[in-house]
Amino acid sequence: MSITPLAAVPHAHRTAPLFRGRIGRDARSGHYAVPHRYRLHLSTACPDGLRLAVGHSLLGLDAPCPVTLLPAVPDCPDGGHTALRPLYEASSHHYTGPALAPVLSDDWSGRIVSTHTPDILRDLDRFRPDDRTRLYPAGLESVIEAVERMCAEGIEEAAQRAGRADAPPRERAAALDTLLDTLARLERRLSGEEYLADGRLTAADIELWVSLVQLDTVHRCHLDASAVHRLAGHHALWAYARRLAAHPAFGRHLDLDGIARRHHGRCQGLEAAGAAVQILDWASHAGHTPDACRR
Repeated sequence: MSITPLAAVPHAHRTAPLFRGRIGRDARSGHYAVPHRYRLHLSTACPDGLRLAVGHSLLGLDAPCPVTLLPAVPDCPDGGHTALRPLYEASSHHYTGPALAPVLSDDWSGRIVSTHTPDILRDLDRFRPDDRTRLYPAGLESVIEAVERMCAEGIEEAAQRAGRADAPPRERAAALDTLLDTLARLERRLSGEEYLADGRLTAADIELWVSLVQLDTVHRCHLDASAVHRLAGHHALWAYARRLAAHPAFGRHLDLDGIARRHHGRCQGLEAAGAAVQILDWASHAGHTPDACRR
C-alpha cells in the first residue's frame, strides 16, 4: 500500500519540551526498561494524555508502569499541576515554570525522565510483555510518522486556524480546505481498511483517533454548521472512529466531561453554530463513563 499521499503534509512545528530523557535497552543507558521503575502522570482530558493512556492500555502496562491520573483542569494559574511540582523541582534546580503534564517519572530517583509525548509512547513500546502488541512495528515507521504529520498540521492546526474568529475569511477558508483535504485522503485510506497500517492497530491509529476526538469535541465548536456537516460527510473515517471508541483500550479513557471543562477553561475564542452539530455520540460508542470523568 502506497504511503505517498500521507506524507504530503509537512511536519508541524512543536515547541521543544523541557525534559527529553529516553529509556534505553540495558543498564548502560541510565534509564533502562525495567518493570515497576517508571510512572506516568497524565490527564485523559488532554490530547497528549489521552494518547499515552490509550497506548499504555494497548500494551498492557498497568502493573509494570502504573498511571497517576491528574484532574482535567490544572489547579495552578500557569496551567500546571500542583501534584507535579515536586517532580519538576527535583529534576531542575530552581525551576520556576509550570508543572505541566504528561510526565514520565522515575520512581527510583523521584525525577522526571521525559515530558515529550512522542518519545514516551515509543519508549513504552519497550515495556510490552510480548511481541503480539507493537505500537511501532518494524517497517511501518514511515507510515506512522506520516500520519503524525497529517494529524498535527492537516487536522489539529488547520482546524484551529479555520475556527479563529479574528482571522480574515480567506485564511479561514484556506484552513478549512486543508482540513477537508486531509480528511478526504484519510477517508480514501480507510475505505475498505480496518486500520491505517498493515491491517493492525499501531501508534498511527492512536494519533488519528485522538485527533478526531479533538476535532468533534473541541474544534467544531468554533466552526459554522455548514463546515461541520462537511466534516461529518467522511463516513468511513467516522465509522473508524466509532469502532475504536468501542475498543476497551480507547473508549474507557474517553473523559468527555473533562475535555469540555478543559476546553472552556482554556479557550478564548468565540463559539460558533457548529457547537450544536455533534458528529458522533461518543458516550454511547464508548459504552461507559471512565473513572477520570468522576473527578
